[in-house]
This record gives sequence, C-alpha cells and structure tokens, in this order.
Amino acid sequence: MKIAMMGTGGVGGYFGGLLAKSGQDVIFIARGHHLQAIREKGLHIKSVLGDFVVSPAHATDNPSEAGIVDLVIVATKTYHTDDAAQAIKPMIGADTVVMSLQNGVDAATRIGALVGMDHVIGGATWLSAAIEAPGVIGQYSQFRRIAFGEFGGKKTPRVERIYDALNTCGATIERVDNIDSILWTKYAFIASFAAIGCLTRATLGELRRVPETRSVLTAAIREVKALAEARGVTLDADIVDKTMAFMDGSDPGIKTSMQRDVEAGRVTELESMIGYIVHLGQESNVQTPVMGFAYAMLKPGQLRALENL
Repeated sequence: MKIAMMGTGGVGGYFGGLLAKSGQDVIFIARGHHLQAIREKGLHIKSVLGDFVVSPAHATDNPSEAGIVDLVIVATKTYHTDDAAQAIKPMIGADTVVMSLQNGVDAATRIGALVGMDHVIGGATWLSAAIEAPGVIGQYSQFRRIAFGEFGGKKTPRVERIYDALNTCGATIERVDNIDSILWTKYAFIASFAAIGCLTRATLGELRRVPETRSVLTAAIREVKALAEARGVTLDADIVDKTMAFMDGSDPGIKTSMQRDVEAGRVTELESMIGYIVHLGQESNVQTPVMGFAYAMLKPGQLRALENL
C-alpha cells in the first residue's frame, strides 16, 4: 500500500518507520533540517522496543511529488491541521483514504471540510514519541496502538485493506465500529494527562503517586467524560477507573508531547487539547473547573511562544 505520512514527528516518524520497515511504500512529508537529515542519512528510530533505521527513506516537503496515494495519515500538530489538509490535496485520488492520528477530537471534521468527508475515516493512537534530533525519532512507551474505523460504524472494504497494511508493522492495530467513543476515550486520557503534566512539569509516575495530584487528575478525566456524554457520545461507565489503570500500568517516566513543548517554550496544542474542552463545556453547560484552570494558567506561555515565532 502506498502511504503518505503527513508530518514526520514522533507519531508520523515512528509509525511511518515501522510501516516502511515492514515493506509498505511510505512517503514521509517533512521539512527543514529534519527532512535534510532523513534524505541524507535515513530515518533513525531509537525505541524501547528496538532500534532500527529506514534507509533510504522517501521524504519530501512537497506533497505534489508523492503523487496519488492509497492512504494519507495526518500526524501534524493540531494547530497545523488546516494547512496540512490543504497540502495533502494533490495526493488524494478518487479512492484515497485520509486518517488523522492527531490529538483531540475535531481533526477529522476539520480535514473533511477541506478534502471531503467521504475520504475521511477516524483514527486514534496511543504512543509516546518525539523528534530527538534531525532525522532521529525517540519512542518511549511500551504501548504503540492505533484504532480506526468508519464514522457511523460501517464495515467497509477500505477499512479491511488498511487493516491488512497497518497490521504488518508490529504495533497493536484495531479496526473498530465505535470510533467516536474511542476518540473521546483517548481524549479523556491524553487531555487530562497533558493538562496536569504541563502544570506540574512532572512525569506520569510522579503524577499518579501523589494522592492530591492523583485526585485532581481523576477530576479532569471526569470532566472530559461528562462533556462527551453531554455531546451524545457514550463512554464506558468505568472510564475513569480504566483510564487511571492504564496510567498506572504505563512507564512512569513518560510525558505528553504537549508537556515537552511547554518545557521547551514552544507553541503547544493548548487549544485542541484543553481549550476545546473549556469552550465546549461552556456551550454544553458542563462545568470544567480543572481544565478551565489549566487553560488559564497555560495560556500566557502559549501567547509568549506565539510572539516569539
């Protein structure tokens, strides 16, 4: 299968690397020094699950050079979503499928508004990875999972084809018929973890072992759950316990990509990860005091990072 990775950061670089290693035809869309290093030395993956190199790696900063592909996986930061959706248009043919593995819950709708929702399926990933240096991706979590499916839950031949291709890479790949619930379930985990991690600059292990911090983290998960249900999305009744159990079983040293960006003074996914919850809560008359506090405390740093661009 011909697959374009729109964005070659932690998620796009790692999963694209796995897919290329497994024999899929992968085109990496990257830019700057990262692109140059990939072209010259290949894409280097440093992983807790095993290091490897994709060399040569097909990489470009011009999606038009890729031609029509079977699958576009969008893995940019969420604040680049609209630009990414515009950029991938030259790669989309009549049967091309587009799947977002970005954070948040609104990326697919935003992409579909520009390329057509008929091309879009839903996707979610669980992974801790980041660019460590130009051409080098670090992957830190024992978990590496992708879940995807058609919005509306239909079983279609294109989902089966994509499953067959992705399932070659060694990660946990799931085709699901409840992708909206999956997206919000992942959102409850990543948004709450990002909010409290960014405020405290603490690792997951530190967050979960301090009773007072753990209580606030749990409250943040409850806020996302309440908001999802107010929006008509059904989540497991025990999602809070399941999310905390997942956190308890994860590597204690991991951080979210948003926290790494905050610590480095970079622009973050604040709006899609936390601001979106606050704004939807106001629209839906759902109280989100923990996430509202996190948004207010993190916004000055975001504005400072934007001014320094």
